[in-house]
Amino acid sequence: MPAGRGPLSGVLVADFSRILAGPYATMLLADLGAEVVKVEAPGGDDTRSWQPPVRDGISTYYLAVNRNKRSIALDLKDPGDVAVAQELARRADVLIENFKPGGLARFGLDYESVSVVNPRLVYASISGFGSGPRGAALPGYDLIVQAISGLMSLTGDPDGEPFRAGISVFDVMAGMHATIGVLSALNARHETGRGQHVEVNLLSSALSGLVNQSSAYVAGGVVPLRMGNSHPSLFPYEPLPCSDGELIITAGNNNQFRRLTEVLGVPELADDPRFDRNEKRTANREELRPLLVERLRTRTRMEWFGDIIAAGVPCGPINTIDGGVAFAEDIGLDPVVTIDSIPSVRNPITFSETPAEYRLPPPSLDEHGAELRRWLKE
Repeated sequence: MPAGRGPLSGVLVADFSRILAGPYATMLLADLGAEVVKVEAPGGDDTRSWQPPVRDGISTYYLAVNRNKRSIALDLKDPGDVAVAQELARRADVLIENFKPGGLARFGLDYESVSVVNPRLVYASISGFGSGPRGAALPGYDLIVQAISGLMSLTGDPDGEPFRAGISVFDVMAGMHATIGVLSALNARHETGRGQHVEVNLLSSALSGLVNQSSAYVAGGVVPLRMGNSHPSLFPYEPLPCSDGELIITAGNNNQFRRLTEVLGVPELADDPRFDRNEKRTANREELRPLLVERLRTRTRMEWFGDIIAAGVPCGPINTIDGGVAFAEDIGLDPVVTIDSIPSVRNPITFSETPAEYRLPPPSLDEHGAELRRWLKE
């Protein structure tokens, strides 16, 4: 099979994952040059049917995380197809799966079985709650983990109900953690000659990704609660109303706050003993907020945006997704790449020597099945 030229060129990934966390991880590896074989059940990855929205009849959800892969449909109830899957695993450098823990053992595709014939294999398992006896029995859906981890208790208005994040944030985070684990294990293999089993679960990724909020509890004994768009430790660090809508303003230190007050025409606030240090501004936010809003309401969001940014204070308008893409285009980030007429969001990593590649559009089901079966018989 033709190889990529990126930093992972020559690495063969057997992708036994579906939905989001695993496919996101394998797409990142594929963008960086790995050859990824997407193994699908005869009905295909579930996200193929997650519609709308669609592009040319294809789910945009599926398109989001499956470029640069080759697809083969294998029925693991069929002994011949199991043999094909086992041969793929025998040849692979990396295998990524998100079956229910232990679910691949009956096909001889679990780590213990495959590592006997392929001891160099880096085998990554992604689950909802780990492989322990209690966690393995729990279904691993992102929304469930958003609830159980505590994220939903932090999202929404203080007096309102809990809300989920607008994306499956812990699926994406677990996919990135799996990628980090795979790359680390590949590096270790250079020294030892052996692969290993890498395990990632959504709940552990969630608790790690909650960073300052989970640390507030485990290190400080504080249980954080919903604050709407406010920050528990910084002010201003939230949307503030201008004449035509809200602008996010994040003055994260004393110098930024002083520059903000100068732009707003109220420099005396930076020396006010109620507001001259961050901890004071945070404690006295209800007094400070109306003083800032009084000035902000005199102009539009974009008028203030230009001046506040020019003063070196971080801020930004609240866009819809189209506005976010347009903003990235405007500042030269080139966020969209097109592969065979299918637009896709660019890999976010930039390399000076070995850039990400966009070789293949997301495959149709079993698009490369015949080619792969011939190759695996060689």
